[in-house]
Amino acid sequence: MTALFSPLSLRETTIPNRVMVSPMCQYSCDSRDGVATDWHHTHLTSRAVGGAGLVMTEATAVEGRGRISPEDLGIWNDAQATALERTTEFIRDQGSVPGIQLAHAGRKASTSRPWDGHDPLGIDEGGWEVVGPSGEPWPYEDAEAPPTQRLTQDGIEGVIDSFRDAAERALDAGFEVAEVHAAHGYLLHEFLSPVTNHREDDYGGDFEGRTRLTREVTAAVREVWPDDKPVFVRISATDWLPDRDSWTVADSVRLTDQLAEVGADLIDVSGGGISPESWPEDTGPNYQLPYAERIRREASNPSGEADIAVGAVGGITTPEQADAIVANGRADMAIVGREHLRDPYFAMHAAEQLDATDEIAGPPQYRRGFGF
Repeated sequence: MTALFSPLSLRETTIPNRVMVSPMCQYSCDSRDGVATDWHHTHLTSRAVGGAGLVMTEATAVEGRGRISPEDLGIWNDAQATALERTTEFIRDQGSVPGIQLAHAGRKASTSRPWDGHDPLGIDEGGWEVVGPSGEPWPYEDAEAPPTQRLTQDGIEGVIDSFRDAAERALDAGFEVAEVHAAHGYLLHEFLSPVTNHREDDYGGDFEGRTRLTREVTAAVREVWPDDKPVFVRISATDWLPDRDSWTVADSVRLTDQLAEVGADLIDVSGGGISPESWPEDTGPNYQLPYAERIRREASNPSGEADIAVGAVGGITTPEQADAIVANGRADMAIVGREHLRDPYFAMHAAEQLDATDEIAGPPQYRRGFGF
């Protein structure tokens, strides 16, 4: 069997192949109420029709102030969960697994959409109060940032409760994988990184303090997520700030071990986003794969055996790339983002190019178009 089209079993959930649709924000909730629209349904289900083994939603806010923009998807109330039920049902009907990324944007919240400028929104512009581990706002280059409120102990407990409640709603909506978003400079990553976390209490300071919130959120999601279904965590493996005291790949290896202990089943390895300078010099093919590979190789449970799966993202654009990542043991899943925007049928095209059409079902309505 072609490595890319081999199934991946996590707990008692089997993902039919190793192609995952990366979470990609759509900024498309028409009424700014976090409720999924026909756009979200079509965007997600078309990738399931296209053969992806796992289809992940965009960053879905666990509370209203956790949105990046007013148009972001949310799951902090029952109406939002209900609107996603038809989507998860359709994804499952195609043989794919529906996943949801649970997120809180922290100090990077309350902005306009990218195509509207991506500028901070004031209260009078439909924005809201933003929060973070410390009081420093996001350093916008051409706009004044709104004040960032330092989360209190009660506020932190509220965030944990919001993730837990959102996971329960996601389960009711039919999702089979829950992913905790702890990357890209959003709230949990803000707590992880010494660039943004200047607290001196139990949620700051040393590595144990800075990682505490991510561990507690993951444990809270695991607490309400069924034992037979997996929990993922997306992390930024590095802040890409080697000249500053920042989050490193070594930190990510250490965190991965801890997340495995609280019930995470796969680490979705991305990078950067903690500041405007937090970007790599090279964004060519597989540019983040070395981080995933190192985490997969070095993270282990106390017995010394690998205890958690790893997904790789970043510059994966061809079937041959994706297959080699899995075949060579560099990661357990190929997480494909922009290429899925260009080609919703990436997995079916991959099966055709890798001479593996007998290893993927594909919708019968489309088989003749792919040589099945």
